[in-house]
Amino acid sequence: MIKVTDVSMKFNLGIEKNFSVKQAFIDILSRKKKEKSYFWALDEINFEVEKGEVIGFIGNNGAGKSTLLKIVAGVMKPTTGKVEIQGNICPMIELGAGFDYELTARENIYLNGAVLGYSREFIDGKFDEIVDFSELRDFLEVPVRNFSSGMIARLAFSIATIVDPEILIVDEILSVGDIAFQQKSENKMKSMITGGTTVLFVSHSIEQIKNLCNRVIWLEHGKIKKVGPAVEICEEYYKSQLG
Repeated sequence: MIKVTDVSMKFNLGIEKNFSVKQAFIDILSRKKKEKSYFWALDEINFEVEKGEVIGFIGNNGAGKSTLLKIVAGVMKPTTGKVEIQGNICPMIELGAGFDYELTARENIYLNGAVLGYSREFIDGKFDEIVDFSELRDFLEVPVRNFSSGMIARLAFSIATIVDPEILIVDEILSVGDIAFQQKSENKMKSMITGGTTVLFVSHSIEQIKNLCNRVIWLEHGKIKKVGPAVEICEEYYKSQLG
């Protein structure tokens, strides 16, 4: 269902610099150093995921986990390599990224639904289900700019999971919101897994990875360090973090 072949990703660390005469002069003088401004976030990543598998990705900050998921989701294009996918994808990577913060929650349900490819008629039929799951009915006419980050995450999660996709990509979203909603979100994800959804899951919570995943891919400095059963790899990773 998912095949990642020789995927590498290079970032230009100096790409955000604003152009100026002074900066141009500095760049000319430091031409030899410019090569060092490139950073390989991923280096020849290879793996396959079968239908119905739940794969966890672990590693320290900067290991390349989120970059890899964005490439699989089609949000980013790899520098080299390719990703082959069979099935429709629901990426839950940056919840609320498709919101207009000047619009109300009601308006954003339709806007974000459209971004995810849902028709207005489909959202009409699912509207109450979305609102009930988010527990935000009292705030439907409030501009999203007045929402807390937890409320935004709840609304976005409720919209994104209104259908059961063939492939679900999840990046650290089960740690948002209050404890009750975290549990509610985890239960929702478990029901999707039970229904045969293939899941790629990034989390800093080793317990969540162990509880939800069949297999784990351990990334370190942009490379795959180890692949194996979830419990085994998580325990090895945890021990490595203790020094």
